[in-house]
Amino acid sequence: MENATRKPTVVLVHGAFAESASWNGVIVELQKRGYVTIATPNPLRSVEGDAATVSRVVAAIDGPVVLVGHSYGGQVISNVKDSGNIKALVYVAAFAPDEGESGAALAGKYPGSTLEQALAQPIPLEDGDVDLWIRHDKFHAQFAADMSGSEAALMAATQRHAAGGALNGPSGEPLWKAVPSYFIYGDADVCLPPQGLGWMADRADSRKTVVIPGASHVVMASNPLAVANLIDEAAQSADVLMHIEGIQP
Repeated sequence: MENATRKPTVVLVHGAFAESASWNGVIVELQKRGYVTIATPNPLRSVEGDAATVSRVVAAIDGPVVLVGHSYGGQVISNVKDSGNIKALVYVAAFAPDEGESGAALAGKYPGSTLEQALAQPIPLEDGDVDLWIRHDKFHAQFAADMSGSEAALMAATQRHAAGGALNGPSGEPLWKAVPSYFIYGDADVCLPPQGLGWMADRADSRKTVVIPGASHVVMASNPLAVANLIDEAAQSADVLMHIEGIQP
């Protein structure tokens, strides 16, 4: 009976140009509710390698898991190997690719992304790939427009660089075809167009989709309560399929 009522462990996977601390507000809310929460590092090197890293973390957890991904982290959680303990997937302004699709291709499927124009000069890597990052003077408007200037400046300074091969790498068979998914994103996202995010949510048969008015790409940082609420609901595995527009944070 104890195992039947046990709260899942929440594993949070950051995306490109962010880092684990971007989940801090969500973590505080989840910990108040008694959830063990792990903001696992995402190497941002390749889809296959990054998914393998997260898969090892998930496999080491004793008990059920709710797996949460932001941005490119959504592509990573879609490729995680299920050890049989993943109860739900939560996509936070995140890619939910099908087999063979890349994050970069999905970002350009619908108009509205201005990310390419905000990128800094790529950093060459020894293997011929490049590291990508967002210019500090463009970061606020591009990535975190609904955060304060000082908050956005801190996020710009601590952003994790992402290998081009990771953002352009193809996905495998997606986990969302086997595990229930939930989506939350902002309607002012200029990294991943809201139309594309809604399309991916519908394709994945999202159990619940929450759209936050005016929220930027870092909806987990600007609206941590709304994101925590959805994760909490996913952890409780509501059976009713819903799509809610215009939820206020």
